[in-house]
Amino acid sequence: MILAIDSSAVTASAALCDGERVIKSEFANTGLTHSETLLPMIQRVMGDTPYSALDAIAVTAGPGSFTGVRIGVATAKGLAFPNATPCIPVSTLEAIAYNFIGENGVVCAVMDARRMQFYNALFKVENGNVQRLTKDRAISLEDLREELKAFDSVVIAGDGAKLCAENIALEHCRIADDKRLYQNAERVAAAALQYEPIPAKKLMPVYLRMSQAERELKLKNRRAL
Repeated sequence: MILAIDSSAVTASAALCDGERVIKSEFANTGLTHSETLLPMIQRVMGDTPYSALDAIAVTAGPGSFTGVRIGVATAKGLAFPNATPCIPVSTLEAIAYNFIGENGVVCAVMDARRMQFYNALFKVENGNVQRLTKDRAISLEDLREELKAFDSVVIAGDGAKLCAENIALEHCRIADDKRLYQNAERVAAAALQYEPIPAKKLMPVYLRMSQAERELKLKNRRAL
């Protein structure tokens, strides 16, 4: 029994799953208000199921919005501690790739990292399996374009998909349909089945680069030297 949650970008979702069977799930695309919406969503999904019945709590640990990732990880840890429930961190980008588990092809998962950079990873989906082709990384549009030229057909998904596809100008790259554009908790749970749970105290956010505030502070410190 897995409770899966995601608040790593503009969308938020929660799902209660028994193995591959989804018991109940919710998805919302209301902007970055996860501090207000995530816990009520989880409570509705859990219903009468006690948290003590959970075998694990899966959460997108990043990359994504710095605030959104922190909210998701902190929520998962807070729910896990009372019953010592193990946690399973899942890459947001991998969760996006699991949207395409029913077809074969290359998935380019992209999240907008600003300044024409993207949080990205490439995956090959074949016969119900998701194979990672690259690590999660922050990559420029130009470098990503060169990599994608090596494939015959690519589907681009994630909150950066439209921006990426509009500027990458490659005919063999298409945008995912709206239903599979964003990561969701059901797919977080599916990806989590491939990993071993860890103690909640070891669950940490995954950031691929410093936040804007951290970058500005680092620059200020350099100038002061």
